[in-house]
Amino acid sequence: MGDLSALDTGEAAFWRSLIRVTTVLPRALEDQFLPETGLTISDYGVLVALSEAPHRLLRISALAATTALSLSRISRVVDDLTRRGLVEKRRCTEDGRASNAVLTDAGLARLEAAYPSHLARVRASVFDHLNAEEIRTAGPVLARLAAALDAAPPTDEEPRTR
Repeated sequence: MGDLSALDTGEAAFWRSLIRVTTVLPRALEDQFLPETGLTISDYGVLVALSEAPHRLLRISALAATTALSLSRISRVVDDLTRRGLVEKRRCTEDGRASNAVLTDAGLARLEAAYPSHLARVRASVFDHLNAEEIRTAGPVLARLAAALDAAPPTDEEPRTR
């Protein structure tokens, strides 16, 4: 565990910037993305995870882990996507108590339609403000922070940011 003393000036500036990015960026992306596509960022993350899964199918618990959403939050998102015909819920054949989420053809079509605007927003919000060296350097640092968060004991609270 690190030193418990106060943050130095550089650490404090880094921490404030990190908090600002992790708070403002998702909200900014969502504010533009939702009206354009009818999808929240959580919806989009679920559709992406399912599109990349074998047979476009994941157990709800695995989907929660993949998207870094709590079990209660993933259940609400999957239920909403199911009502909209973008996902189907099916009983797990190996464990009748568990459910799987399956991406429908309509869900895949919605994801493919949303991808260009999402990519444009990500570029405009993040990558247009960084050069190649900054991206190359920051990538492993952010991956190490994400891995440390992934290794932390799980809770059923709202998501840890990925």
